[in-house]
Amino acid sequence: MSYQHILNEIVDKSKRIFQEHLTGVYLHGSLAMGCFNPQKSDIDVIIVTNSSITDIQKLQFMDHIVALHKNAPGKGIELSIVRREYCQHFLYPTPFELHFSNAHLQWFIDDPTDYIRQMKGTDKDLAAHFMIIKKYGVVLYGEEINDVFDDVPGKDYMDSIWSDVENARQDISDDPVYVILNLCRVAAFLQSDLVLSKKQGGEWALQNLSATYHPLISDALQSYMFDTEPAFDAMETQKFADDMLRRISGLFRSFQGDSSMQPLHEYLL
Repeated sequence: MSYQHILNEIVDKSKRIFQEHLTGVYLHGSLAMGCFNPQKSDIDVIIVTNSSITDIQKLQFMDHIVALHKNAPGKGIELSIVRREYCQHFLYPTPFELHFSNAHLQWFIDDPTDYIRQMKGTDKDLAAHFMIIKKYGVVLYGEEINDVFDDVPGKDYMDSIWSDVENARQDISDDPVYVILNLCRVAAFLQSDLVLSKKQGGEWALQNLSATYHPLISDALQSYMFDTEPAFDAMETQKFADDMLRRISGLFRSFQGDSSMQPLHEYLL
């Protein structure tokens, strides 16, 4: 199924609501990287404005996004609105004007005024999103990527993706496919300086990690790409998480002896 109509609608509503304040609309994530699975993936978009937006504009925009969300893939739409100044002069964690994902849908439905008032701040995930945009992003509308987005420092990207796997020990039992492939792509960045999707991370791991874990990684890849439902062994997935966290820690020491990477630094202690 094509989701181009949703992308077109996001662009159209952004242009109508933000008007001359809109810098551009940028696609990232699995849809931009060629590994989209409607059952496993969401639609990832960053909207850049050249100034702050009003609460009225936010509410108007969110009404349209929630309506589009009904026809979105299984994991829905994830988007952030960010001011251009923080894209061109990167700040970490990165401030945002508005954020939405499937996890926040019910909050907006129950109390849109509260949602609009409170949904602002900073987000570590934006470092990873900006890195993907720089390497794989698609301009849906507006200025070229290199004219809008500054390079993301490696230490900030690492901290961003580490925050996605730092609880792998606890999370792998609930979502083994997501955690297995995320651990692989974090290792790929530290070992080979590669910025990869979850699918690409799993493929890299089959070429670079111990054959002991190849069946587990292959099952995760098959599930991610083709919606198979492998029966993961709890002890095996836990051991994989432990081994990968140790590997990532060791690679990190070689990558950069920088204690500013606080979550990973705490793990190393």
